[in-house]
Amino acid sequence: MHWVEYLYLSSITFSGALALSPSGDYAPAEVVCESGVNLLREASGLSSDEKAWLEKRDKLTEEAMKSFLTRATANFSDTSILEELFSNSSNVPKIGFAASGGGYRAMLNGAGMLSAFDNRTRGANEHGYGGLLQAATYLSGLSGGNWLVGTLAWNNWTSVQDIVDDFSDSDTSTIWDLEHSLLDAGGWNWAYSIERWAAVIDEVRDKKLAGFNVSLVDVWGRALSYYFFPDMNDGGDALTWSSIRDFDVFKNAEMPFPISVADELFTDSSSVNLNSTVFEFNPFEMGSWDETLNAFTDVKYLGTEVSNGEPVDDTKCVEGFDNTGFILGSSSDVFNLVTEAGFSFMITIMEYLFLGTVTEANGDEAKYGPNPFKDSSFYDESLYSDIVGSDTLYLVDGSEDGQNIPLLPLITEDRALDVVFAFDNSADTSDGWPDGASLVSTYERQFGLQGKNMAFPYVPDTDTFVNLGLNKRPTFFGCDASNLTDLNYIPPLIVYIPNSEYSYESNTLVEKLTYSTKERIGMIRNGFETATRGNFTEDSTLIGCMGCAIMRRKQESTNATLPTECESCFNSYCWNGTIAA
Repeated sequence: MHWVEYLYLSSITFSGALALSPSGDYAPAEVVCESGVNLLREASGLSSDEKAWLEKRDKLTEEAMKSFLTRATANFSDTSILEELFSNSSNVPKIGFAASGGGYRAMLNGAGMLSAFDNRTRGANEHGYGGLLQAATYLSGLSGGNWLVGTLAWNNWTSVQDIVDDFSDSDTSTIWDLEHSLLDAGGWNWAYSIERWAAVIDEVRDKKLAGFNVSLVDVWGRALSYYFFPDMNDGGDALTWSSIRDFDVFKNAEMPFPISVADELFTDSSSVNLNSTVFEFNPFEMGSWDETLNAFTDVKYLGTEVSNGEPVDDTKCVEGFDNTGFILGSSSDVFNLVTEAGFSFMITIMEYLFLGTVTEANGDEAKYGPNPFKDSSFYDESLYSDIVGSDTLYLVDGSEDGQNIPLLPLITEDRALDVVFAFDNSADTSDGWPDGASLVSTYERQFGLQGKNMAFPYVPDTDTFVNLGLNKRPTFFGCDASNLTDLNYIPPLIVYIPNSEYSYESNTLVEKLTYSTKERIGMIRNGFETATRGNFTEDSTLIGCMGCAIMRRKQESTNATLPTECESCFNSYCWNGTIAA
């Protein structure tokens, strides 16, 4: 099989004024509050900002979706359903993408998978699903998958194509230049490494001197940012999460809505499980749909001391706490894995020489203090919640509850998606491949304490995933809505795309912190081939089957007639309930 070559695209540019931290660096700073402002709202639906943004995005995704489905069904015997779907905007399918965690493995594999859906990738229209990313409404990421989402979105919605082209360009600062570990960024040039770490520690110290608690996650996020935002001053030390609101590409809704996911760590426990509160960060808000919080706050003003959303000092708010690298680090706190990778001695030296005067001992969780949800009253009082009474909110890697694919923000009923494409780059098996465990965890969560407001299609156990080979090829879950009526609502159909070997051994260790240019290209290439089953060489009908999956929910709700070819597709790709443990 052949590898789809990448097309050169223009360099990253920003248009419009870029809103950075008012301090000009990593430290947050006080600003004057708006009179009578309240920064908290109940999670009773989408925010007004998100709704207004969706009105603009829907107009663009409708055109992109029509173009893709027309191409995908070009060889079908009857495509009259398209006329019915696009005769009314409410009938147009809405889709989202979710990129799993798994360190650099997930970032690079996920990049290849996502590039197969992006019409900015040369060959994606001929050998992939080019245009579906342009038709997507949402894009969520967690841990390594969040590094992918964050890199693309906060670099002005650059493309994987553009990043790959720059790998061999010695005249540019290269995104994802992983030749050297973040722990020794200069390689044999120790002076460069020391200078980099001195800058990181100074930046984190500035935040502490400004009166905010810090931890190793601040250090982790700052170190990572140099690899994600190399063209920005000091690796984007003043780049804020909310600054994306000022990007023309986001204001004009020319990109999907990006979401990051993290888990709450109970203040009286070191454990995280399916009953932990799951948080999302989006361009407008941070918060949770879970009944243990049921609230969102304006992400721009994190760091402001509040009581039930009202600033304690009505003249003082804070901006700049929502540093992009810090939020990406919050969703990917894997410093414990760095120590396992043979760098424990270096970490120990860093803690004694640098971090001892900056961070608290064992501070390996992200500290959001002051707690933006202090004294919030929107949670279900019948459930235990330690969030609203705490001065500091502690967040950890979003995969620690077993849900390594960030599906919860995309399956919430309020966002009304029809299909979610789930990229699974987990290392569940003994040889480092996925086995569906993340889907199983999300499925099980709906029947626990936190499952009151969620629904997820039935999935088999992990043994069945492996024994039926569902962990080696795309599989559809929830194909028949009539079988899901006993759930809280009809959830989106899930298109599961697990990491599998085609042209490269992509089951690399999460502890692997360096990748040569050849290795990065190999991983990304294999991701493209995983999503397309070898550029459609294993199944030339797969693109049409993806079209069938996308149309399915709207076809069911409108009682339209699917093309006959879809029956064969569903027989091939839908899990039919068989258990093979």
